[in-house]
Amino acid sequence: MSTYASMLNQLKTNNSISPSLFQEHNVKSGLRNSDGTGVLVGLTKIGSVEGYLRTDEGIKPSEGRLLYRGIEITDIVKRYENRTGFEETAYLLLFGNFPNEDELKVFNRLIDDARTLPKDFTENMILKNPSSSIMNKIQRSILVLYSYDENPEDMTLDNQLKQCIRLIGALPTILAYGYHAKSHYFDQKSLYIHMPIGQKSTAANILHMLRPDNSYTPLEEQVLDMLLLLHAEHGGGNNSTFTTAVVTTTGTDTYSALAAAVGSLKGPKHGGANELVGQMIDYILERIHDQSDKEIKNILIQILETGGFDQRGLIYGLGHAVYTLTDPRAEILKVKAKALAYEKNRMALYDLYEKIETIGKEILILKKNKPIATNTDFYANLVYRLLEIPEDLYTPLFATGRMVGWCAHRIETMLSNPKILRPAYQYVK
Repeated sequence: MSTYASMLNQLKTNNSISPSLFQEHNVKSGLRNSDGTGVLVGLTKIGSVEGYLRTDEGIKPSEGRLLYRGIEITDIVKRYENRTGFEETAYLLLFGNFPNEDELKVFNRLIDDARTLPKDFTENMILKNPSSSIMNKIQRSILVLYSYDENPEDMTLDNQLKQCIRLIGALPTILAYGYHAKSHYFDQKSLYIHMPIGQKSTAANILHMLRPDNSYTPLEEQVLDMLLLLHAEHGGGNNSTFTTAVVTTTGTDTYSALAAAVGSLKGPKHGGANELVGQMIDYILERIHDQSDKEIKNILIQILETGGFDQRGLIYGLGHAVYTLTDPRAEILKVKAKALAYEKNRMALYDLYEKIETIGKEILILKKNKPIATNTDFYANLVYRLLEIPEDLYTPLFATGRMVGWCAHRIETMLSNPKILRPAYQYVK
């Protein structure tokens, strides 16, 4: 064995802790209780995720609920059946109520102003330093924006709000330019840099800046807007939002805290899960011929028995850490995806997703002896596919929506939680 191989062996041996020690010391691995529920570590007024009921007999499955500032997500969605609503919902999450007409005009103007990146930023930060990972590009760009801020360390509420709005507005532009730089320098494709357009929605700007011909249909804009709205918030306990809170309690600046959140979301166990759904679907499409129920069932069983796809035995997009019966976001996106598939004459693709959902849940329910909820990644992936969004933009688009929730939680944490978050660790030999 070489010296370096020996070093690696030491590294592994001396840094691995037996799972039995977690039980022995009553340590909540993954901040999870023994029944799988999350350990209560904070309070928030911003969002609530409800997927089960606590009873004397234990956890009881229930229909999923997602609330933004106490309002059911289904009721919020109804407000925007024929128009976009991401910006109004962002205002709701930040300020605690929907804006009136004048407030919305001011808020939209601030967002519009923030869409245009600082002078020389596009050339020097994005084009001269392209990245094969758009999430990496977003994270670095957020940190560099610190240098373009005249008061980056000003912790007053007024300045914090300005910085948050700046990031909410700038992120779609960074995403689009970062993607085009990556496509040009890594994939040898033509380079497109389209300026953002004022008095248009975030969804419209994303489609405008991403597509070479700038074109999009009203339905495409509405569906992408809805996806961003549904990604905007998911309670304080998801990893990236918790990361925002942890870093914020140190007293650090906005750019550092939100760059950390982006780093969290980049991980495949968090934001990257939507990409795995698409890769699994591609794997299935390559191996089936007639999309019959029998054919789909056989390949899903093969995947579960670790004989296919990534050998992890998972049907991605089915099952959720909190939701037990339904994920309300998936239910909403399924309806939107069907409408978009119909417009694009791709109902066969929609039918495939629906069959995989139905048959996959039947198999998993029998195997696990508990209900299974389709999660938002499943139909979000179909929406991305129908919108012809490249796979390496799935998680960056998730970040674009979630930036709103991160900012809301940062401000709430600053105003409500003055103590630094510092949990205890038990030393073991």
